[in-house]
Amino acid sequence: MDITSDSHSQHISRQFNQELEELKTHLMAMGGLVEKQVQDAVFALLEGDSRLAEKVRDNDRQVNDLQLQIDDECTRVLARRQPAASDLRLVLAVIRATSDLERIGDEASKIARNALLLSESSGNIRGLVEVRHISEHVRKMLRDALTAFARFDTDLAMQVVREDEFVDDEYGSAMRSLMTFMMEDSRSISSVLSIMWVLRALERVGDHANNLAEYVVYLVKGLDIRHSDPDTIDPQALKKS
Repeated sequence: MDITSDSHSQHISRQFNQELEELKTHLMAMGGLVEKQVQDAVFALLEGDSRLAEKVRDNDRQVNDLQLQIDDECTRVLARRQPAASDLRLVLAVIRATSDLERIGDEASKIARNALLLSESSGNIRGLVEVRHISEHVRKMLRDALTAFARFDTDLAMQVVREDEFVDDEYGSAMRSLMTFMMEDSRSISSVLSIMWVLRALERVGDHANNLAEYVVYLVKGLDIRHSDPDTIDPQALKKS
């Protein structure tokens, strides 16, 4: 059974409907928080805003608390309602998604910590252009993945999955360029290493956004596309029924 935006309105229990909607609402709230964390961490780095970087680092606890809250809600739904079919997939997808969102929050904290280190550096910092470019890309992936989850939109989810390969290519190219620069100028090693850690964190954000998109396909269609080449997935299996 496919999920549509109104498929959870058929339960006899109004309370059950409300519990499922609350899971989605709380997940979207967590998603909005981690999206803001990534945005603020990157801004703090690019603008040299140490105060904002400290705020991002300190706010990581809020992300962790939300994960614990949502996981507890999912556990109660599983125990009380014993959901089946599409409802069970929704609960499982939410549990998986909170784990990826929590890890995105961790990556934002890593970016913030490196922003604090770089704020103490003097002179020009190499790699900020690459950070800006890749961050815009992965933030769009994250935003689209969350939108796809909210709307049960498999078409948008598959766009995110396909975008992950481009981010990986951009990341690889940026890392090679920075490695070359670091070897040519040993004085830049410390700052370049920090930028490389930031780029790695952004690449991981893209990976987690990709995971979120894959959960949407599982949620809506019951298809597990993890570890699959997007080009080998049957388009007919993803079409709306």
